[in-house]
Amino acid sequence: MERIKIDTEFIKLDQFLKWVGIAESGVDAKDMILNNEIKVNGEVETRRGKKLRSGDKVEAFGKEFVVE
Repeated sequence: MERIKIDTEFIKLDQFLKWVGIAESGVDAKDMILNNEIKVNGEVETRRGKKLRSGDKVEAFGKEFVVE
Protein backbone atom coordinates (compact mmCIF):
# COMPACT_ATOMS: atom_id res chain seq x y z
CA MET A 1 0.00 0.00 0.00
CA GLU A 2 1.42 3.33 -1.08
CA ARG A 3 0.76 6.48 0.92
CA ILE A 4 0.18 9.64 -1.12
CA LYS A 5 0.41 13.00 0.64
CA ILE A 6 -1.65 15.88 -0.71
CA ASP A 7 -1.17 19.51 0.25
CA THR A 8 -4.79 20.53 -0.33
CA GLU A 9 -8.08 19.70 1.39
CA PHE A 10 -9.00 17.23 -1.36
CA ILE A 11 -8.07 15.94 -4.81
CA LYS A 12 -10.51 14.73 -7.45
CA LEU A 13 -10.34 11.07 -8.37
CA ASP A 14 -9.45 11.62 -12.03
CA GLN A 15 -6.64 14.00 -11.07
CA PHE A 16 -5.40 11.52 -8.46
CA LEU A 17 -5.20 8.70 -11.00
CA LYS A 18 -3.08 10.89 -13.29
CA TRP A 19 -0.88 12.07 -10.41
CA VAL A 20 0.01 8.57 -9.20
CA GLY A 21 0.64 7.35 -12.76
CA ILE A 22 -2.29 4.94 -13.12
CA ALA A 23 -3.76 7.04 -15.96
CA GLU A 24 -1.75 8.83 -18.62
CA SER A 25 -4.47 11.37 -19.39
CA GLY A 26 -7.84 12.61 -18.24
CA VAL A 27 -9.50 10.53 -20.95
CA ASP A 28 -7.77 7.38 -19.65
CA ALA A 29 -8.87 8.18 -16.10
CA LYS A 30 -12.45 8.78 -17.22
CA ASP A 31 -12.54 5.47 -19.11
CA MET A 32 -11.16 3.54 -16.13
CA ILE A 33 -13.75 5.07 -13.83
CA LEU A 34 -16.65 4.51 -16.23
CA ASN A 35 -15.54 0.89 -16.76
CA ASN A 36 -15.83 0.23 -12.98
CA GLU A 37 -12.09 -0.45 -12.64
CA ILE A 38 -11.50 1.87 -9.68
CA LYS A 39 -12.55 1.39 -6.05
CA VAL A 40 -12.60 4.05 -3.36
CA ASN A 41 -12.87 2.81 0.23
CA GLY A 42 -13.77 -0.67 -1.03
CA GLU A 43 -16.65 0.47 -3.28
CA VAL A 44 -16.61 0.81 -7.08
CA GLU A 45 -16.56 4.56 -7.82
CA THR A 46 -18.18 5.88 -11.00
CA ARG A 47 -17.77 9.63 -10.40
CA ARG A 48 -14.55 11.03 -11.81
CA GLY A 49 -15.05 14.20 -9.74
CA LYS A 50 -15.22 12.25 -6.45
CA LYS A 51 -13.32 14.26 -3.86
CA LEU A 52 -10.63 12.24 -2.12
CA ARG A 53 -9.63 13.39 1.34
CA SER A 54 -7.09 12.26 3.90
CA GLY A 55 -7.75 8.65 4.89
CA ASP A 56 -9.46 7.60 1.64
CA LYS A 57 -8.20 4.38 0.04
CA VAL A 58 -8.03 3.92 -3.73
CA GLU A 59 -7.62 0.53 -5.41
CA ALA A 60 -6.70 0.21 -9.09
CA PHE A 61 -5.26 -2.71 -11.06
CA GLY A 62 -3.93 -4.51 -8.00
CA LYS A 63 -2.39 -1.40 -6.48
CA GLU A 64 -3.59 0.31 -3.31
CA PHE A 65 -3.10 3.93 -2.31
CA VAL A 66 -3.99 5.84 0.86
CA VAL A 67 -4.48 9.59 0.69
CA GLU A 68 -2.76 11.49 3.50
